[in-house]
Amino acid sequence: MISALVIVIAVVGLLGYALLSKGESTLAVGKTAPSRELERLTGPDGTAHLSDFRGKWTLVNFWATWCPPCKAEAPLLQSFWERHRAQGVQVVGVDLNDPTDDALKFVKDEGLTYPQLRDSSGYWYDHYSGAGLPQSFLLDPSGKIAVVHLGQVDQAILDSQFGSVVDAALPTTSP
Repeated sequence: MISALVIVIAVVGLLGYALLSKGESTLAVGKTAPSRELERLTGPDGTAHLSDFRGKWTLVNFWATWCPPCKAEAPLLQSFWERHRAQGVQVVGVDLNDPTDDALKFVKDEGLTYPQLRDSSGYWYDHYSGAGLPQSFLLDPSGKIAVVHLGQVDQAILDSQFGSVVDAALPTTSP
């Protein structure tokens, strides 16, 4: 009886460790963001790489259609892009593993007009985060990660974590 209990505790401990360590993003501030080929969900047919957006501050948001927090933050990300794109800031959505029709319906229903890519293989999730959805990363113009946010963003997070970094880095214009 005691040996069975010890085995159960050991298995639970190992599972807990695996879940916790998988939840740690390997995308860390200061590292260059990986640039694997992704399908274009919207815009011209074909593929794109995150490195295609170098030269701009780029907020990359990973989402899925089945994710309620992804749906909740979508209008805020659209608004962030509309407010900052004149400064040369780009927002890029990356759908993870949804059927194309479902993903396109999500983009249309949420009124998202910024570029959308998709990772139909699950590579990003499996190799770079695995911490749940949504996730957002701010890349500086050289492609280095400036901000990592795991979980849903709200207006305060967009302003304090993303907007403040972009605003501090971009030149101000005089009236």
